[in-house]
Amino acid sequence: MVLAGAERLSRQAEHVNALNVFPVPDGDTGTNMNLTMTAGVAELRERSSASIGQSATVLSKGLLMGARGNSGVILSQLFRGFGRYASTHTELNAIQFAAALQVGVDTAYKAVVKPVEGTILTVAREAAKHAASQSRRTTDVVELMREVLDKAQAALDRTPEQLPVLKQVGVVDSGGQGLVYIYEGFLAHLENGSAEGAQASAPAAGTSQPRPVSAQTAPPAVTQVPLSAQAQLDTENIEFLYDMEFFINLSLGEGSRERFDEEALRRALAVNGDSIIIIADDDIVKVHVHSKTPGEVMTIALRYGEITQIHILNMREQHRDLLHAGMDGAPSPELFADIPSPPAAVEETAALPADEVAPYGFIAVASGAGIEEIFKSLGVDIVLSGGQTMNPSTEDFVNAIGQLSAQHVFLLPNNSNIVLAAQQARDLLEGERQITVVPCNSIPQGIAAALAFQEEENSEVNESQMLDALKQVKTGQITHAVRDTTFDGLEIKAGDYIGIYNSKIVATAADRLTTSRTLLSAMIESGDEVVTLLAGEEAVEDETAELADWLSSEYPDAEIEFHSGGQPVYDYLFSVEA
Repeated sequence: MVLAGAERLSRQAEHVNALNVFPVPDGDTGTNMNLTMTAGVAELRERSSASIGQSATVLSKGLLMGARGNSGVILSQLFRGFGRYASTHTELNAIQFAAALQVGVDTAYKAVVKPVEGTILTVAREAAKHAASQSRRTTDVVELMREVLDKAQAALDRTPEQLPVLKQVGVVDSGGQGLVYIYEGFLAHLENGSAEGAQASAPAAGTSQPRPVSAQTAPPAVTQVPLSAQAQLDTENIEFLYDMEFFINLSLGEGSRERFDEEALRRALAVNGDSIIIIADDDIVKVHVHSKTPGEVMTIALRYGEITQIHILNMREQHRDLLHAGMDGAPSPELFADIPSPPAAVEETAALPADEVAPYGFIAVASGAGIEEIFKSLGVDIVLSGGQTMNPSTEDFVNAIGQLSAQHVFLLPNNSNIVLAAQQARDLLEGERQITVVPCNSIPQGIAAALAFQEEENSEVNESQMLDALKQVKTGQITHAVRDTTFDGLEIKAGDYIGIYNSKIVATAADRLTTSRTLLSAMIESGDEVVTLLAGEEAVEDETAELADWLSSEYPDAEIEFHSGGQPVYDYLFSVEA
């Protein structure tokens, strides 16, 4: 599988190079990822094992030592975490494979000082998160890998919306594309027993490329442009022009060397640098940094030990060469050499126990197709239809719990009227199932709780984190008054709109827009909060756009998100978080 992924990447390295504009347009992401994978596979060839744990450990070590460039180092960390999880296993089932992917993502994020959305990290994270959810639904690793690839491709397609420079140039993220190619190779081998089907050439300029291993999803039509993406950016905008990589051997050097302090090293490198990645592995520290002052970097590093395997590239020079020669004249990446073919036959492993279950499962209550989709995207397994006017019963919860193969089930009722039914279901199944009811009183609270969940933490930590998340959310709702009344000094007429803030009516008016503005003004305090709006089935698109413009004008520092919730009863659901 690894050989097939590496070969797929190798064949597409030039295409990945052509997409490379972030963090700098130096056109070498494909080359660096390819060299990194080559080093890992070379190590794997020397020390292969029938145990996936031993093989993954060997691969991660080879990748670390051979990692080149920002994307190559991140790639090495994805597999380093994977190897760390897999190290105690001789084989992996679907649940364990998904968990290994997640540990890889966690390891990579910890290594990067300032993670940026819309990069290889985003693609890896979204794919791993989806894998954790899907592993509760299937025991078939091939099916799971197919889901991982589809989600990775979808996340890659969204990168231009997350990273402005990608949208400016009209490309997807290069590192993310490289990872997708590796995953394509993985799936091709799992499906076909070889790398065949994962070796198509890069698309012609300005055309889309159907994925050879699955016709479900195709990359966007702007994955390659007639001229190199780098040609659309200015050389002088590369501020931290020296791309530096080296190892520090902490056991060697002058007797007066300092005790290694990773955080202190990060701070010192950040003074005149960015794209900082530091990986400590026993007595060896791998450092990657883009810097203005390479001499100062070396001086700082020498405090901790002896420096080896130093690589320094001038990225402005790389960019000028690309502009001068064009992509046709740019140096080709070093190709993958002498990759052995996979064995003709592979010994089948024993079938997995039928009672394998996931560590966690989630059930939420919601109404509206958009909100249901949001919860599913956050890893919720079952969404029960319900809300203010239609409450699921205790039996509904019990039946839903029975459908989940999970050791511990979290229930998100998302309405104060439904919490009791969820708690009764928990009590009925006491001793049979491990169940935690998170007392969410609204959809925004439920979303916040789901976002706070961490797959690698135990249930007690997760419950605490989700309860804390509930406290950070302010909830607002826009709906109709059904009768004339007076509430807290407000004269409310039947048919008017009312704005409810944390269960208290704070706004009313004959029109929805005025009510929404008054309610949001009461909810937003500092102006730098995260504001989310879920438009209901009765919301009007033009009004929603007008409300968005007003929010942007009144609260320029707020991070504003709009989603189509499709919920009945409430024309809008608002959430505000600091």
